[in-house]
Order: sequence, then structure tokens, then C-alpha cells
Amino acid sequence: MLALPPEDRSLSPHTGWTRAHWEAVADQLLAAVDPYRTPDGAQVILPGRESWSHCDGLEGFARTFLLAAFRVAGGGPVELLEPYRRGLAAGPRVWQPVTDRSQPMVEAASIAVGLWLTREHLWDTLDAPVRAQAEEWLSGAVRHEPVDNNWWLFTVMVGAFLGDREAVERGLARIEPWYVGDGWYSDGPGRRFDHYNGWAMHLYPALLSLLAKRDPGAYGPRLREFLRSYALTFDRRGGMLYHGRSVTYRFASVSPLFAGALLGATPLSPGQTRCVASGVLRHFLERDALSPEGLLTLGWYGPHEPSLQDYSGWASPYWASKAFLGLLLPPDHPVWTAVEEPGPAGVLAVPSTGLVVHNTGDVARLVNHGSQYQVGDPLYDRYAYSTATGPTVAGEAADNHVGIVAADGSVSPRGPLTARGAGMLGEVAWAASAAGRVESLSVVRGAVELRIHRVAPGTRLRQTGWAVTGPCRIDAAPPGLVLRPADGGPVSWLAGLHGFAEAAALEAPSGTAFGTPAVVPALTGVTETGWAVSAAVLGWEEEVALPAVEVSGHVTVVWPDGLRQAFTVTGPLPED
Repeated sequence: MLALPPEDRSLSPHTGWTRAHWEAVADQLLAAVDPYRTPDGAQVILPGRESWSHCDGLEGFARTFLLAAFRVAGGGPVELLEPYRRGLAAGPRVWQPVTDRSQPMVEAASIAVGLWLTREHLWDTLDAPVRAQAEEWLSGAVRHEPVDNNWWLFTVMVGAFLGDREAVERGLARIEPWYVGDGWYSDGPGRRFDHYNGWAMHLYPALLSLLAKRDPGAYGPRLREFLRSYALTFDRRGGMLYHGRSVTYRFASVSPLFAGALLGATPLSPGQTRCVASGVLRHFLERDALSPEGLLTLGWYGPHEPSLQDYSGWASPYWASKAFLGLLLPPDHPVWTAVEEPGPAGVLAVPSTGLVVHNTGDVARLVNHGSQYQVGDPLYDRYAYSTATGPTVAGEAADNHVGIVAADGSVSPRGPLTARGAGMLGEVAWAASAAGRVESLSVVRGAVELRIHRVAPGTRLRQTGWAVTGPCRIDAAPPGLVLRPADGGPVSWLAGLHGFAEAAALEAPSGTAFGTPAVVPALTGVTETGWAVSAAVLGWEEEVALPAVEVSGHVTVVWPDGLRQAFTVTGPLPED
């Protein structure tokens, strides 16, 4: 149990948390790993599974050093650096060397950033031989090839610390073609849009600008534009979007919010920045992100194997240290002194990515018509994700999926995804894609998401909705279902509007990161016209009015307030 200062509901009416809470959490996270340091200080060996790289002790050193560096650079006690002083003397002799596409390259970046942040307290005070061997080990990161994605930014940060300008410019030039617009990057070639946009693609250029005292150039406006949509992916309960790989880094997701404040490149008010960030930190610490020993667990709300990747080891969650970037803002900065304000709500299409983000306050959602890291991966290959639900595991009933039903009852996977665009019609957002034999369009207004599909006439199709976990009440709402969790969680409603005749609740025994087991609402039907339309609603609102649809060669949506909009499967039809 963390020992925290008293809440301040005058300054922070929504979370009660202040800068003092962030400092207390940082100090206690660092204190909790002390018993697991090796005698020479070079490794932090925590309980739990090893990653495939087997350099987890180095990860423990590097990632907790980053946390200590943010704390000290933000005015914390310099004594926090002492274990890392010892570790730097021994580490280069015991750490794995940095080679092509090796995990030590990742950790070298955290060490370089930590040394840069605390240069006067640590680096400048080291004996010359210690500095020389540390430089030699770090330089491996600029002599070897990174993985062709956000890893190029690790070479940038190490190169910048070592004064290797060529390495800096080479890395920045490599990520430039991956900038797609609207503030978003793909994490490498292809269309890979996830949290790495925030805690890597935007964070490291911001750190480079701050530490090297260089003009951020295009990175400032890009960060501001990114935060316009990204800030909508956090709900007012402190939930962050469960989507993509490395979600066990949890509250690292708030680091670009602080980066925007540090660069003066954010659309958020100072009170919004602190409210969202403190809400996320508090959310996870109150939901078993820490073990009884005070260590960050491998998972989401406590340990959760499906949230992990092969590269996830016992120290991986400490990339969450990036959240404490905010401590670089001085105590008198408005982010720490302004009265909290709730984060933004509303709906926004991100045309360059094929994504739609929509936030009703109680829950935030991502509608995915443009990102596909690996076909069939539940963390990427579902049509929608949220802050209150997680995807079911591969091999069990898939949430937020549409597929063709074969004669044996099996449902086709999504298949390779082709984005077809996204945009806004006033307060209505839309996005379109094609995958396999299914063409799809989502139309979002308020809490309602319409899912419109076109297939060959006579095709049997299945559409699933948001998964809920634990015991729940299942109510028929012909033609559809409403799932009401017994624990008071968000209600999941899936309603058939055209082309569906049957509704069922499918079981997913392994559950999701939010609980076990899971139930998934499903609609099935033979669509004689080739069109199938459903409405998916997730939230605590009991009464949500659904639109009607008229289907001919296109779909006309008639909203409850009388607004009429016509769509083909690739987007809106021009108004008459």
C-alpha cells in the first residue's frame, strides 16, 4: 500500500492528486526495487518471468534509472542516484553489449537520457575511466542497426548524448517518411498506429529539443496536433485505451501530455493536462498494478499474460517511468498550480490514419479502419477498442469483429486491411475500410457507432460487439442484446438495424484484461441485399436513442433528431 499525502480537492477537484502525490509515488516505486539490486548495482533482478532477450537485469537498471533521473532533475533528492553511480562503474563489464536489433539498444537510450538529465550530479562527477567505459558501451547503439521502427529514436538519444550529430540526423531522417499527418506516425513501415506514437515517436523528439536546447521545428506543431485526437483516448475515470502492444507500460501513455506542456505545444489547458495524467496514474495504482511488494506487475489490472509480448520481462513495466516526465515542469508551473479541469470529450476522425476517436466522458473508444500490425492479433485487429473493455484472446469468441460464417459455423478472420478514408460531417465522424470479402464503414455520433458492411448478396455474416466481463444480465432487445455487468461496469448494447435476424451471447472463458470470464454480444443473419447494419453502444447511459436506416443502393441514416445522411461503403454521399 502506497503512503500518499492528503488529497487536495480544492486544487484537484477530480483526482485529489497534486505534484506531491507524483513525487511520493516515484520515491516509493524506487524504494520498492532496492532489495532487488545486485551488490554491484548494475542490475535490478525482479521476481517473475524473463523476456526472450535475457537482459532483464539491465532493463531493471535502465528503466528505474530513468525514473530516478526525472525525480532528481525535477528537484528530488540527489541520493536517489547513488545506486546508479555504482551500477555505472560495474555495468559495462556485465551488461550484454549493444548489437544489431538487440534489446540493450533500447536500454542504452534510457541510460543516456538519465545521464543527460542528471549530468551535473552524476556524469560530470564520474572518474574518467568509468566515463570512458560507459561511453564505449553506449556507443554500440550508434554503431549498430536498430529495428526498423521507433528504435531509430534510441540511436538518436544515445547519439545526441555522445555528441554524434550524424547518428541524430540519420535517425530523425528515418522516421520522417512514417509521419502520415494529423500528428500521427506509423511505427515503422506500413500502417501501425498505437501508443508508440505517444511514448516514443513524439516523446523522444521532445526530449531531444529540451535536452539539446534545439528548436523543436516541425515536432512541436505535430505534437500539438497529435494531442488534439490523442487526448480523447482517456476517460474521466482515469482509464486509458487498451489497444496495441506493450500496454503493460500503462501510465507511460501520459508522457506526451507532459511533453506538450514542456514544449508549449498542447491544445490542453494546464488543468486538463494534470487532471488526465493524475487520473491515469491513480487509476492503475488503485487497480492492482502493484504487487504486494510494491513492484509493477506484468499485465494490466494485475498480472495478465495476454497483455504481454515475447519481449516482456520482469522489468518491462518500468517503461511507465516515462510518465514522470512531468516532474521536469517546476512546482510553480501552471500544470501543477492550475485547478484541475476534465479532459476533452467529443468525436474526431483522424483521416490520415483511418481512425475515429470518440469520448463521452465515462468511456473513450477507438474505431479502427486503418491500423493493422499483424493480421489476427487481438491487440490490433479488432474494429474497436475502449478504455473500459479489452479484446478477448485469440481462439475464443472475438469481440468487435465482423466475418463471413462458413457452412461449418466458423467465422472468417478479418484479413489484410485496406484503409479507405475517414472524415467529419459536422459532429458526425466516419471511417471506411475493406478486409477480405467485407467492405466496412463506421459512422459515429455521440455514444452510437453504426457498423455498416457490404458483402455479396446472400452471404451469412456475423457481427460482434463490446465484451463485458464477470457475471452479467443479458436482456433481449430485438434484434439484438443488452449486456449489463453485475459489478456496475459499462453496458454493452448491440442492435441489428438491417440484415441481421439472430442474436446470441457468446462465451469467452479466458476473459479480457478487465476480468474473467467474458461475454460477447453477437448478431448473425443472411443479408439478401448485401448490406448489413448494426449499432454498437458502450457506456453507463441506460437510454440511448438509435437511428433508423433505409437501404437501397446505399444506406441512409435517419438520426432521432431528424438529421438524414447518406453513405456508400466508402464514405458519405454528397448532399443534394
